Amino acid sequence: MDAVTLSRIQFALTVGYHYLFVPLSLGLAFIVMMTERRYYKSGLEADKAASAFWVRLFTTTFAIGVATGITMEFAFGTNWANYSRFVGDIFGAPLAAEGLFAFFLESTFLGVLLFGRNRVSKKFYYVSSWLVFIGSHLSALWIIIANSWQQTPAGFKVENGRAILTDFAAAALNPSTLPRYTHTVVATWVAGGFVAAGIAAYYLLKGRHMEFARRAMAGALTLGLLASLAMPLVGHWHAVQVSSTQPAKMAAFEGLYQTQNRAPMTLVGWVDERNQTVRGIAVPGLLSLLLTGNPNGEVQGLDQFAPTDRPPVQLTFQSYHLMVLLGLYFIALAGSALYLLRRGRLEKHPGLLKALVYSAPLPVLASQVGWMSAEVGRQPWIVYGQLRTVDGVSAVVPASHVALTLVLFVLIYATLFVGWARIALGIIRKGPAEVAEVSLPHVAAAAAGD
Repeated sequence: MDAVTLSRIQFALTVGYHYLFVPLSLGLAFIVMMTERRYYKSGLEADKAASAFWVRLFTTTFAIGVATGITMEFAFGTNWANYSRFVGDIFGAPLAAEGLFAFFLESTFLGVLLFGRNRVSKKFYYVSSWLVFIGSHLSALWIIIANSWQQTPAGFKVENGRAILTDFAAAALNPSTLPRYTHTVVATWVAGGFVAAGIAAYYLLKGRHMEFARRAMAGALTLGLLASLAMPLVGHWHAVQVSSTQPAKMAAFEGLYQTQNRAPMTLVGWVDERNQTVRGIAVPGLLSLLLTGNPNGEVQGLDQFAPTDRPPVQLTFQSYHLMVLLGLYFIALAGSALYLLRRGRLEKHPGLLKALVYSAPLPVLASQVGWMSAEVGRQPWIVYGQLRTVDGVSAVVPASHVALTLVLFVLIYATLFVGWARIALGIIRKGPAEVAEVSLPHVAAAAAGD
């Protein structure tokens, strides 16, 4: 394979691996804040132990997320030097802001959560949980601003082959920033709710930490259901934006090759790329209705774009539809479980509890395939309409070097994942009561992988 293909594979690996932990970090930050709020109001030792449990699990995930995020920034300068040269003036501000205003805020007050329980007031500790929550979400905002600029660039001009920032507000609040940020954040809340529900279900099945599990289950299912119900509304907002600013991507989402009125929405299907058709179950006019407000409205197809400007349709289509189907599954599962919980019958349905346990990682999968559809659907552009992916790669890095580092990344990331999984599963096996008894220095050491 050539250097361009290998560089794309390597970056897909590094960003995909990093994003295993981002939804968990943001979602668990929500759980930490909720649990600490409960302890602040109740003062119960059980709630204090629950807070310590979630803080430790969050810290373990946060630590590996930070470490794997650094790799991507190095890749910009090594494998993607031409891209970095083009976007450097634009990306400098949001990436610097992410470090100064978000990461330091989050990491500083995470230190309070780890070491300050007996050193600061109860109120300050509670406020710190909010600041960790806010810091994690601010960090996501600045990264989304940078990524959204690639999707819908604004507030710039091109001089001597470089994008020069002319309007920071226009660049930061480009057409896709707000819908993409909202979509991403709500997805992380779904992940947090389902991970917490899965852990609570595990304890209920094992007959351990029952009171903790019951209280955690109520909050987790409520968060998971509300966020899952919000997702179709947020997703619709995002889809309308994509159809307006990146119509080729929207056409690939639905495998729509021909521009047409009364465009159908495919529920499930398979793209026949040779014959440029989709075989599956579709609802006539639904896509037109959702995107234009009129069931007879016109939706652009891929025929409006040159073949060289079209994204890979099959991968974009399947990843997008898998994300949507998983979202519907989350609504059904969380709704059913919460209904039974409110009636005191959830513990009598071990099958549903097992479904919650096994479904805990699925929101992370949904986030992965959602990002896959967004990034693959942007192709062949690395900066939409401005710079092609093939033109963004470093000219002086040979394919052999990229292949070697790719192999090394696979080995190192596999080792890191095993280490994180052992620590995280160890925290879950011990449970909240035992976690609370661990001294805070030991918590920090475990989170760092000691």
